[in-house]
Amino acid sequence: MNNELPIINKVANSSLVTLDLEEYYHHGERVVYDIKDNLFQGLVLKEKDFRLFVKGHDWSVYKNKNVALYCSEDAIVPTWAYMLLAIKINPFANKVVFGNLEALEQALFQQAFTKINLENYRDKKVVIKGCSNLPIPEFAYVELVSMLHPLVSSLMYGEACSTVPLYKVQK
Repeated sequence: MNNELPIINKVANSSLVTLDLEEYYHHGERVVYDIKDNLFQGLVLKEKDFRLFVKGHDWSVYKNKNVALYCSEDAIVPTWAYMLLAIKINPFANKVVFGNLEALEQALFQQAFTKINLENYRDKKVVIKGCSNLPIPEFAYVELVSMLHPLVSSLMYGEACSTVPLYKVQK
């Protein structure tokens, strides 16, 4: 006779809602366009030369890529130069931002977060998944908490079986 009780998965039966940031990670290639290669003697951008380069360059190499525009040199680069690059790259790229790869990653997550229906999390117990196979920046976690905090009944970080409590509505 078997007197053992059935195994019950309490995590699966709980009211916890798990939010996995990997679902908002854009898988497109990330590239940097460093304008330093267009500088005259590594110091200044010459408008005539730059415009000739822009006109003759094959911008389709950025098709479906995520592009960060910046200058790694301490040089005089007018704002219009970045604007002109963005105009040429935008028809091909998924996303173009000014800044480094970190700025690009932030912009990609901000774009993805606009698609979240926050009402789905109102008054819920939410676990923001901690372990990830993809490089999720701290920015994304902080941004998500800022978005969810006013709506949820509780926020936790980690896995449903072992969470770190972050916030709980006071009764």
